[in-house]
Amino acid sequence: MRFREILKKCLHNKSFITGSCMIGLMLLIMVVGFFYLPYDPDAMDTPNKLQFFSAAHPLGTDQFGRDILSRIMEGTRVSFLVGALTVVFGLVVGGTIGSIAGYYGGKIDEVIMKLIDTQMAFPGVLLALMLIAVFGNSLQNLILALGVMSIPRFARISRSGFIKYRDAEFIKAARSRGAGDGRIIFLHILPNIVPELIVTSSLGFAGAVMSEAGLSYLGLGIQPPTPSFGKMLSEAQAEILQAGWYVLVPAVAITLLVMGFNLIGDALQEVTQHGR
Repeated sequence: MRFREILKKCLHNKSFITGSCMIGLMLLIMVVGFFYLPYDPDAMDTPNKLQFFSAAHPLGTDQFGRDILSRIMEGTRVSFLVGALTVVFGLVVGGTIGSIAGYYGGKIDEVIMKLIDTQMAFPGVLLALMLIAVFGNSLQNLILALGVMSIPRFARISRSGFIKYRDAEFIKAARSRGAGDGRIIFLHILPNIVPELIVTSSLGFAGAVMSEAGLSYLGLGIQPPTPSFGKMLSEAQAEILQAGWYVLVPAVAITLLVMGFNLIGDALQEVTQHGR
């Protein structure tokens, strides 16, 4: 399906519209945060700690008196950064590996898929914990760990697409005209699996955001004082009886991001499958 056809169908899909609204809201919060923050996200004001929603603090304050809205705005930036870089890493590395395996097949495919299966034998979060334990806690190492987790997903999708098209009639015609492997891979096969890769990227983004939040919740992800939805949720847990609303704010932010990208991914998958 052509891009315009996919977009036209998506604009009539309720899941896509709902997911886009969710992601649009979070993007708006992030963009505004680049230019304006109501307060310094790390500024403490202990006399005003755990304040409920008010005109001065629309989303209240945390246990140190820090403005939650400001921290949500900065935390959204962190979540988008982690999600985007994780998807790019998985797409480039996993897509390349899967393309080589699917296009050439034979022993190359067998060896690569054995390595992918070996990695998939380890639970993703456990693998991320191992990498972080070895290389230490930092944003770069967190992205590396989550990126490595995402490689099998992209590799399998890319491999299946190349296996599907490598013996197609238009590929045989391109070979007969003297097209090399590079031209066939990048100009003939890859454009045909872009919709599947976009769907995988959307779902992978949601998974990366959720994994980052989970690791930060455990204290192994984004480190203080940098705001993170998972860390905010962990801190709010201790105050749940005194300020139950504090738990809801980061939980809603995580839900909007994860559910939004999942809805978009499901809608794209539905549209591309029905168009074939």
